[in-house]
Amino acid sequence: MHLEIAKVHKQFDTPQGPLVALKDINMHVETGEFVCAVGASGSGKSTLLRLVAGLEMPTAGEITVDGQPVIGPGADRGMVFQSYTLYPWMTVQENVEFGLKLQGMEAKQRREEASRYLDVVGLAQFSRSLPKELSGGMKQRVAIARALANHPKILLMDEPFGALDVQTKESMQEFLLELWDRLGISILMITHDVSEAVFLSQRIYVLSARPGTIAEEVSIDLGQHRAYAVRRTEPFHHYCDEIMDLLRGTAANTAP
Repeated sequence: MHLEIAKVHKQFDTPQGPLVALKDINMHVETGEFVCAVGASGSGKSTLLRLVAGLEMPTAGEITVDGQPVIGPGADRGMVFQSYTLYPWMTVQENVEFGLKLQGMEAKQRREEASRYLDVVGLAQFSRSLPKELSGGMKQRVAIARALANHPKILLMDEPFGALDVQTKESMQEFLLELWDRLGISILMITHDVSEAVFLSQRIYVLSARPGTIAEEVSIDLGQHRAYAVRRTEPFHHYCDEIMDLLRGTAANTAP
């Protein structure tokens, strides 16, 4: 898998005139990589992910997955949002099966696929539950299972743990690392939480604000098999400080 974002520019037309959200964005994600993009509000993080997902089209530049241009949503890109986007009237099993049903997969096969990924995320025993019966972390696991069940080449995550309390968020971060390590999936995640990005990713793209540009690419060398204790180490804090300094610098440069 090779995701390439090349010279991407995104402009919105507003009543006040053109608004440039992203300018000259160049990024890539390779097979099995976990990459984060961090930036403050107004840096275009969510716009960037929507472009990769095919929910928006760039004003200029190109986004490709394995050489194929992104021209709309596709099964090769699985999307996980901050809001769980589960259908409240469907059971957990039915929610995970939903995308497979849209693809025309026959009932027996999609039941098996959904059951497999519910087992992967540790929720097999809740397959007949409704979303309202689940905690926030469990709902997000269902959303992840639903995305994975479509066998995407890359998982796109839009601040997936932003709505969770601190303890649940930390637990979900560890869960996501275990899942990434076990399945070898490629992940592109956006977040405003610097410590989250450092804990999870192998590389971080730091976005400046107004318009969003790539201020820096930072490689994170904390080993692939990370436990929570890595957060207490000097290298972890060094990376966090480095990225926070970059964010402060980009904020100062865009201040009026």
